Amino acid sequence: MKMTDAFFYRLFQPGFNVIFRVLFNPHYINKSVLPKDGACVIAGNHKHALDPIFVDSSTTRIIHTLAKKELHDGAFGWFFRAVGSIPVDCEAKHNKGALNAAVDYLNRGYAINVSPEGARNFTNEILLPFKPGAVVMAKRCGCKIIPYSITGDYKFRSRNLKICYGEPLDVSGLSVEEGNELLFETIKKLLIENKE
Repeated sequence: MKMTDAFFYRLFQPGFNVIFRVLFNPHYINKSVLPKDGACVIAGNHKHALDPIFVDSSTTRIIHTLAKKELHDGAFGWFFRAVGSIPVDCEAKHNKGALNAAVDYLNRGYAINVSPEGARNFTNEILLPFKPGAVVMAKRCGCKIIPYSITGDYKFRSRNLKICYGEPLDVSGLSVEEGNELLFETIKKLLIENKE
C-alpha cells in the first residue's frame, strides 16, 4: 500500500464517519469481532452505495474496498484511487487483477471489504447469488472472513439502520464451493435475524 493511500484514507475517514453517524444514526452490532490488526476479509450484502462507508465507520483501521471500475474511471476516480479502493470490472467473467490486488493487501496484513453479490441487490430476493472471490481470497491468505448484514433504511436520523457482524468464518478446510455456501447461509441468517 502506498503511503499516499494511507494518508488520504486517514485524512478522510474521521470526517466521513462523523457525517455518516450524524446523518443516519447507524447502529453497530457485535463489531468487536473485527480484528484490530492482521489480514481479514469482511463480506456482506450490498443494498446501498453507502454500504462501504458503513463498514469503514465500524473500525479505525484501514479497509480496502472492492468497488466497480466505473467509479475509478469517473469524475471522482482520484478519490477512490487515493483511499486505496480496488477497481472491479463487473462485466468481466474473471477479475484476476482485482483478486491479485486484494490478495496482495491481505498478505501485508490489511482488511478487505467485498460484496459477494457483485452488485447492489434491487430484486425481491434476500440475496443475489454469491461470487466466490471472498472465499478465494481468504483461502489464499489463510485468513478468516468476517460476515455482516446491513438492514434498515438510509434515512436522515434513521431508527432502524444497522450493521450486524457475525462470528469469523474459517474456510481453510473447505472447498471454494463449500466456503461460498457457508458464507451465503451465514449472511442470509444475519439478514433474517436483523430485519424488522
